[in-house]
Amino acid sequence: MKIGEVARETGLSVKAIRYYHDIGLVAAPRGDNGYRSYGRVQLAQLQFVARCKALGFSLEQCATLLALNGSERRTAAEVKAMASEQLGQVRDKLDQLRSLERRLSGLVGGCPGGAGAQCSILDTLNGGVR
Repeated sequence: MKIGEVARETGLSVKAIRYYHDIGLVAAPRGDNGYRSYGRVQLAQLQFVARCKALGFSLEQCATLLALNGSERRTAAEVKAMASEQLGQVRDKLDQLRSLERRLSGLVGGCPGGAGAQCSILDTLNGGVR
């Protein structure tokens, strides 16, 4: 399978697939013509990585999960621990985003807008100093 086809099947960009190959995350053998040849195994691995990335896992975590997926010695506890850690990070980010939303909402709500040059948002961003 050619890289463009793999990109369409996985939803990953050609650039990302090449990068994953270059860093050894997913290896595809090169044919006599010098092009990488992707088979079912590589396609499945790249789809797995795409799903991991969609859940916010880092490339390092993707590599670990990919290795665990292919290991008969893995334990579900290892995988759950990684997913639980990721969930905690997502929850922390959500808390940060909610705080940011409250602050921005306060700024927007406190600004009357209008045609004048006076802007309470810019005043706040300037630390109250004009």
